[in-house]
Amino acid sequence: MIDIHCHILPGVDDGAADFTESLEMAHAAAKEGIKKIIATPHHQNGSYVNYKEDIIQKTNELNEYLQSEQVKVEILPGQETRIYGEMVEDYEQGEILPLAEVSTYVFVELPSGHVPRYTEQLLFDLQMKGLTPVIVHPERNAELIEQPDKLYQFVKNGTATQVTAASLVGYFGKKIQKFSEDLIQANLTHFIASDAHNTTTRAFKMEEALEAVNGKFGTDTLFMLMDNSDLVVDGKDILREYPERIKKKRLFGLF
Repeated sequence: MIDIHCHILPGVDDGAADFTESLEMAHAAAKEGIKKIIATPHHQNGSYVNYKEDIIQKTNELNEYLQSEQVKVEILPGQETRIYGEMVEDYEQGEILPLAEVSTYVFVELPSGHVPRYTEQLLFDLQMKGLTPVIVHPERNAELIEQPDKLYQFVKNGTATQVTAASLVGYFGKKIQKFSEDLIQANLTHFIASDAHNTTTRAFKMEEALEAVNGKFGTDTLFMLMDNSDLVVDGKDILREYPERIKKKRLFGLF
């Protein structure tokens, strides 16, 4: 199993504070059957800045440490970039890091409360540079929950998305869990990843989430979501089904 979204790099953001916590996270990941983790520290989110070259260096250091501790989990470099207007220019300057370094997929994090007005244009501009933007945890964005058609349009136009494992199994509440399931049902998400920050309050939950997907949506959907993580690490194009609109239920009896 591969986890493409994780805050396991030590001392760079609100994830692992030091190598000891990184080691604890790696042990927890191994217990869930995770063999590879893409480390995706926050970038340009107002609190943390983590440039491409720094992430690659810190990833190498963590791999050396985990090997010395005989932990068989490989760390790959990645980045969780909060959406901002100069993202394309900074990619050209070598500051933005695609997932696993070898892929054309880049994480784009939206603010939790809204979708910036320039989002559609930026997603388009990234694609014009040969990249595929991946909106992370769309199920936790308040505006997308209320207006899922916005996400449908993004996906229809080529953007991919990644749902958080803990969201799928209810750790962020029933509303977010239901929307996560809706996204899978409507082919509006392409990955499940942990977004783990530690082993307690923000743990992996990958095994639990994948079991839930298998039970609710079947093995074809499960394998597609798992295969997509493999494909990204191999630098290949992901699998997609044609996206559908999420139908919002009407409330009857209200006049």
